[in-house]
Amino acid sequence: MTVADAAIHPLEERFRAALPADVDYASIRFSERRGEYLTVRQGVLEPVTTSLDAGVMVSIWAGGGHGYAATSDLSPAGLAAAVERARHWAAVTVGRNVLAEGVPLDHPVGTYASPVADPWDATTLADRVELLRATDARLNRPDGAAGPDPRIVDWSAWLSRVDTDSLVLTSGGGRVAQHIRNSYPGLRVTANDGSNTQTRTYGAGAYVGQGGREVLDRYGFAAAADRVPREALELLAADNCPSGVMDLVLAPDQMVLQIHESIGHPLELDRILGDERNYAGTSFVTLDMFGTYRYGSDLLNVTFDPTVSGQLASYGFDDDGTPATRQYLIRNGILERPLGGAVSQARARAAGTPIEGVANSRACSWNRPPIDRMANLNVEPGDSTLEELIAGVERGVYLQSNNSWSIDDSRNKFQFGCEYGRLITDGELGPVVRNPGYRGISATFWRSLSGVGNADTFTVMGTPNCGKGEPNQEVGTGHASPPCRFAGVEVFGGEE
Repeated sequence: MTVADAAIHPLEERFRAALPADVDYASIRFSERRGEYLTVRQGVLEPVTTSLDAGVMVSIWAGGGHGYAATSDLSPAGLAAAVERARHWAAVTVGRNVLAEGVPLDHPVGTYASPVADPWDATTLADRVELLRATDARLNRPDGAAGPDPRIVDWSAWLSRVDTDSLVLTSGGGRVAQHIRNSYPGLRVTANDGSNTQTRTYGAGAYVGQGGREVLDRYGFAAAADRVPREALELLAADNCPSGVMDLVLAPDQMVLQIHESIGHPLELDRILGDERNYAGTSFVTLDMFGTYRYGSDLLNVTFDPTVSGQLASYGFDDDGTPATRQYLIRNGILERPLGGAVSQARARAAGTPIEGVANSRACSWNRPPIDRMANLNVEPGDSTLEELIAGVERGVYLQSNNSWSIDDSRNKFQFGCEYGRLITDGELGPVVRNPGYRGISATFWRSLSGVGNADTFTVMGTPNCGKGEPNQEVGTGHASPPCRFAGVEVFGGEE
């Protein structure tokens, strides 16, 4: 029985009683987050870390002003004090609010729970540690070798899991309870030969999602313990990636980063409205682009979809209580709508640009206000097999797993590096290359999209640690994609 289903009932009555009735709109958002973080490195269990964090955020809209306050004191006196602080800030902002209309929020009722087929709670801490010990022991013995390979100088296996229960109550009778269960497995192997050091990981952290032990099976965690060290050694023996303009095929685990940085962040509506410019920057996207701007080739279709089962940022409602539905952001290459929650949409209307957004107003914790964040942002599948994508390349490279990224403050010019590459010549995969990278400009890169993998190649993944906002908020984002091919990209290697 979860906190939000059982133990919260006495608190729910207290929360409901604390909501003021003499304001335009009031809400209390309760959040409890429990985490466990396990790592075995070179056979040694690192200190086990657990966390528990709980509290509420009170939000009040009154007389054209908006204020909020957070507290971990859930006593009646603590809640009353938070309500009074929120009232104070609502009064201070009257006449200074950027919104020219009434309260943009509603009073929803509903629930959501992550699908969990094989819960971690059915295991003991000792079971989970032993799983990591057994996996770690294979990482310096590629393909089950009898003894360790001396070229493998560092290796580790880890498992993090975070359970979040939340409850949003509004003064108009709204009630939304959500129970999120996220799992974050990982592997890393570093190999060295003289001055050459190469690291290979288990998808660069992208193989994460909602669920229990089934998340490991979903992404082939056990088999990866053989593959990852083998590929680290392959990189030691490989030549540097060649430089030049050529075609590029990006594996799904590299598409995660490409989607995140050059579609996700540029389309966040609060960023477009200027909220992030003194911290994380602005966006090359402007309000007048929606509905007409060609973001990519006709093959590019991008959806915001928090309904995908098991994806890292799936949910039923955002943290403002807006019901989450699947929406196209880019259709057949044309930009349709931004990643903007109800408040940002109202701000855009107040600025003279009515625009439809999505339910992506999210907070990392009880002590942060919701802001526009990516959730599940996916490139929809096309018609090609991976073999067909590769067959269409005369000269190019196939890249997997991001290991470095750089992008300007308008999320336009970028340069990304990858762990693992393979040359493509006359439609055939060739030798492994190390230190591959590529660069481009978001405003034109997606227009070079020349092939999109089919539904059989579509892989559901995520990013566990996206940061944004002041004070900073770190959240997980979901990204799903097939492999994609791009024409005429500037590629470079480690000797550039």
